Amino acid sequence: MQIYYKSTRGHEENVTASQAILKGLSKDGGLFVPTKIPKLDINMETLSQMSYQETAYEVMKRFFTDFTEEELKDCINKAYDEKFDTDAIAPLKEADGVYYLELFHGATIAFKDMALSILPHLMTTAARKNGTEKEIVILTATSGDTGKAALAGFADVPGTRIIVFYPKHGVSPIQEKQMVTQKGENTCVIGITGNFDDAQTGVKKIFNNQELVQELEEKGFQFSSANSINIGRLVPQIVYYVYAYATLYRQGKIKEGQEINVVVPTGNFGNILAAYYAKNMGLPIHKFICASNENKVLYDFFRTGTYDRNREFILTSSPSMDILISSNLERLLYLLAGEDSGKCAELMKELAEKGSYTITEEMKEKLGDFYGNYCSEGETKEAISAVYYGSGYVLDPHTAVAGGVYQKYLKETGDDSVTVIASTASPYKFTRSVVDAISDRYQGIDDLQLSKVLEELSKVPVPKAVKELMDAPVLHDRVIAADEMEETVKTVLGI
Repeated sequence: MQIYYKSTRGHEENVTASQAILKGLSKDGGLFVPTKIPKLDINMETLSQMSYQETAYEVMKRFFTDFTEEELKDCINKAYDEKFDTDAIAPLKEADGVYYLELFHGATIAFKDMALSILPHLMTTAARKNGTEKEIVILTATSGDTGKAALAGFADVPGTRIIVFYPKHGVSPIQEKQMVTQKGENTCVIGITGNFDDAQTGVKKIFNNQELVQELEEKGFQFSSANSINIGRLVPQIVYYVYAYATLYRQGKIKEGQEINVVVPTGNFGNILAAYYAKNMGLPIHKFICASNENKVLYDFFRTGTYDRNREFILTSSPSMDILISSNLERLLYLLAGEDSGKCAELMKELAEKGSYTITEEMKEKLGDFYGNYCSEGETKEAISAVYYGSGYVLDPHTAVAGGVYQKYLKETGDDSVTVIASTASPYKFTRSVVDAISDRYQGIDDLQLSKVLEELSKVPVPKAVKELMDAPVLHDRVIAADEMEETVKTVLGI
């Protein structure tokens, strides 16, 4: 069955998977969604015996139907290789009665590697398939992890350039050092004197500036995105939920067809949306537990049906979730509205103009699969401490938010279904917050040196990605105001 892609706002013709990956964002500002979510029509016994790479092929071939078997397997094999420090790629670890799905074993020790290790290969293959000779310019805003993972994925990939904007004072010291030390002739990293939402809004404005897009095309460039608004990012994320379920089945932790709960620390909504797509493919998931930090715009949305970004932006110890505009929520709204692109466009217009919107009661009734809650900074710290002293397992602050919210869900509902928590980053990425939550003995030590302390506490070796940072020189030091982003892009590209 051929799957095509259409805009959530309805003003663009259907395109193939490879075209949607190349474009990144629809011309009308909407996000590409499949015309139909395909079924995972393969029995669990067969699936449970598959490697991660084989599972990835089974999931992706159902979405990316214009890629040949050879093309898709080539992309998968190039992505999920020795860059990951475990053959399992995404192992499950049991601790404190739940299963942590470790999504941080890639080159940049964060879950973004799971999709961004394959996106460059999907994109360059898509360019060949569509006869694109223009240089692809990847334009990305990051709240901390996407930037480094995208830079690592696209560095020195022929026919591409990548420009990453990040909030100068809104990422952890290690996240920043990972980005500003990035090698690659085609890479550019720029700090902005604003927050992530400012960076993301600036990138969207550039994408939607048709005059600039036309000017770039005339100069031989074509914009695309590595953010989770790109369907080439979202689909690979579905894979690890399928793989986690199959792993639980293979290990005898669940029976075929048994429903599990999934907990996801969420900012931009892409990671939890991937799990929702997995359920729509047929994966037995009972509840999607959406965990927010103190920027709890999603928690309020699930409780009230109103999405309101008109609030104070709070910098927390879980910076990848410091987001007030959850871009991927648009894809869920589209499904809740019965695939009514007009309604979706109307809500997005309200968000742009007023900073808020309220969904209909009918749409709200369809949110029964979701549970939303949040953790304060104090509760996040307590969650790290509780799991460490309870089981010796160390959580990063984002995963701790998820763990803390899960405990609230358990207390509220008594639902003790088998539960998978998406562990989205290595604790080594946030050494200061993690070590401080475990002990107050290590004040005054810098974040990189704290890696050695964390190694002693966790009994997990310092990852290669962190070791390499110790003496890496800064290669990118430009900082600009958010309103200078467009001109800066033109300067970088020599226009």
